[in-house]
Amino acid sequence: MRLIFLGPPGAGKGTQAKLLTEKYNIPQLSTGDMLRAAVAEQSDVGKRAKAVMDAGQLVSDEIVNEIVSDRIDAPDCASGFILDGYPRTVPQAVALSKMLEGKGLVLDAVIELKVDEEALLRRIENRVAETIAAGGKVRSDDNPESVKKRLVEYREKTAPLSQHYASTGQLKTVDGMADVAVVTREIEKILG
Repeated sequence: MRLIFLGPPGAGKGTQAKLLTEKYNIPQLSTGDMLRAAVAEQSDVGKRAKAVMDAGQLVSDEIVNEIVSDRIDAPDCASGFILDGYPRTVPQAVALSKMLEGKGLVLDAVIELKVDEEALLRRIENRVAETIAAGGKVRSDDNPESVKKRLVEYREKTAPLSQHYASTGQLKTVDGMADVAVVTREIEKILG
């Protein structure tokens, strides 16, 4: 099973991906997690990615496409994967399609989590407060200014993916503002 989750930052893509990875025993390929790992390792690509993420921007297609292609080749992806937060642009989607075709793979579904942006900002503020209360470390891009920049970039660059995948017949939408369990049930209905 090969899936893509679409939706703005904080829509619940990561939460849903983690639940499905447990059920279907396939990995969640979160470009955000992969990029944060590169930043923590202080690799060259990690340093470039950190500067971009700290500015509340999206990382370049070149960097992300390379990371995703390498990751899809890993043995744990043989039975499938869930892409969480990738592709983020129509050019990335086109590159992914070519990449998968070159590997003899196809997508099974593209699921978009629809959310209200004002409620989403409150959700992210709550996530930060909960992380701090639990003694955790807050992501450098989890602050109101960065989130607002990321939402603008999402609307400009990522939202067109809905139309792109709708034209392929692969797009399915779910109300991302619903309770986590309700969202999970709706996704499972889509997957059959």
